[in-house]
Amino acid sequence: MKYFKYIVASILLSYSSLMWSQQESIITQYAQNMNIINPAYAGVDNETVLSSSVRTQWSGVDDAPETQTLAFGTSLGKNVGLGLSMVRDKTFIEKQVFVGIDVSYVLKASATTDVYFGIKGGGNFYDVNTSGLSTYNLESDPSLESISNFTPNIGVGALLKRKKWYASFSVPRMLNTERSKNDNGVATAATDRPHMYFSSGYEFSLNKKESLFLRPSTLMRYVNGAPFSVDFNMMLSFNKKFDIGGTYRTDGAYAGLVAFSINKRFTFGFAYEMSTKSELARAQNTNEFLLRLKL
Repeated sequence: MKYFKYIVASILLSYSSLMWSQQESIITQYAQNMNIINPAYAGVDNETVLSSSVRTQWSGVDDAPETQTLAFGTSLGKNVGLGLSMVRDKTFIEKQVFVGIDVSYVLKASATTDVYFGIKGGGNFYDVNTSGLSTYNLESDPSLESISNFTPNIGVGALLKRKKWYASFSVPRMLNTERSKNDNGVATAATDRPHMYFSSGYEFSLNKKESLFLRPSTLMRYVNGAPFSVDFNMMLSFNKKFDIGGTYRTDGAYAGLVAFSINKRFTFGFAYEMSTKSELARAQNTNEFLLRLKL
């Protein structure tokens, strides 16, 4: 086959439903990892924040999809923020790591409203290691070449923020990138297209003591050629130390979420996600862990 060297069909025969036609990683606890998708969040609110998450899909299945993220943002003063974001995806013999440097700038729209603009520059390291495959031939197939490449990219984002609410729009990777793809059992080359994200949220105080809060939020994803996807999230917060809630994703998933703030600096979060789309995903659910530290 002309494109056979780009992938072995078995990679995505087992995992072709990964991320439900979305080519970029899906994170359930997106509200704590926003500068992964929007560089305008670097140094937001003059804070220095380090966050990391691990997402393991289809627990119990060997070489199942796994996503790891790392995000750092800090304020440099004079309205400028700087950040670093990393997303690592691994599925069977396929692995890719996107690393980006974020720069943001904030404008004061009013006494209570800030407008942030951000730019993300970086690239994607893509690798398919075919050495772990078993074939019917005693000799190795020369067409089963491993792939390793780097593709530079650039992204932009904007954030409108007040004390109780926010609205965010971003395109974290504006350039098309090449990768492998399974098309009805046939291995081909595919192009990852730019993803657009829109997110918004609000915080409602439910009592006069302001010890109980309701935090609805939403995250919309759009990429040409894939179904429109929306996460609807609802969290109930007690004294801003313990949060509990859930998420519904329109393209076939729902999740339960909890978060503990040990102090004003350290937060631990966990999400347990269940799919309604594929038989395999229904049998093997997804776990996602989050650590967030304010420095």
